[in-house]
Amino acid sequence: MDMLRRPRRNRKSPVIRDLVQENSLSLSDLIYPMFVMEGEGVRSEIASMPGVARFSLDLLLEEMQECVDLGLRTFALFPNLPESKKDKYATESHNPEGLYLQAVKVIKTRFPDIALMTDVAMDPYSSDGHDGIVQEGPDGFEIVNDESLVVLAKMAVAQARAGADIIGPSDMMDGRIAYIREALDAEGFTNVSIMAYTAKYAGAFYGPFRDALDSAPRFGDKKTYQMNPANSREALIEAELDYAEGADFLMVKPAMAYLDIIKLLNDNFDLPIAAYNVSGEYAMVKAAAANGWIDGERAMLEILMAMKRAGAKIILTYFAKEVAQLRKY
Repeated sequence: MDMLRRPRRNRKSPVIRDLVQENSLSLSDLIYPMFVMEGEGVRSEIASMPGVARFSLDLLLEEMQECVDLGLRTFALFPNLPESKKDKYATESHNPEGLYLQAVKVIKTRFPDIALMTDVAMDPYSSDGHDGIVQEGPDGFEIVNDESLVVLAKMAVAQARAGADIIGPSDMMDGRIAYIREALDAEGFTNVSIMAYTAKYAGAFYGPFRDALDSAPRFGDKKTYQMNPANSREALIEAELDYAEGADFLMVKPAMAYLDIIKLLNDNFDLPIAAYNVSGEYAMVKAAAANGWIDGERAMLEILMAMKRAGAKIILTYFAKEVAQLRKY
């Protein structure tokens, strides 16, 4: 057959396929989420996230050292707190002697060269399990916006004071990026970055994470502040606000079902776009692989590459350690 163009010529060997590969995945693209809990010598496996565990701080440092030795350099830290430490106003979130802020301080002392991202949201510390303050009004319970910003700013400043490199507001309250940026700058933390959870959808993929933190809402849902999965243009509104308010990164969460949103933000904004490969996405791959239905390793790499192809410069993923182990060996 007389054909001038034969695309298969660029696929004929591993060397040529690598030569023409358009996107690549590097360890420097990855942020590894980790969970800290109270106690000593405690490792608590998360049943819905095979291979992921909560650690007491002493064992977390050991695990983090192993990850650093594998080449991972950026971590996101989340707290698992007992109910006794939770209240309506999430006051433990800015307690300098509390588990989370002490963990941040110790981690940055032990590993000064890593980048540590912290989480700004009330739900891990809230007795209501919501990302903002809950008030009862004439129409029932409401998550109030502006009052919540005060708590979020206190949390962000306390995390910066403890040594955080990147603040991650995951609450989806209106105006929180500007409010937090102003609070950080007023305290002299002008070099602390903000990774805004810009397009965070009220999706079905968060269950295992909420198991990990025991942070599920005690009533209702999060649909009054997290985005409707049916909407894409709304993500541009959120991104324009976060950009104008001083965010340094824009994040899409979840990632697998929102590749179009990752591309949309990447096409319209010059800031680095992050994607959060969330717990439910991780759990699906692990469950299917455990049943022999898919090749888990290949699926993991294909999913992460899809996020890069869509435009994500940064990926938060529970697969990060596995990827690092593959790269090393």
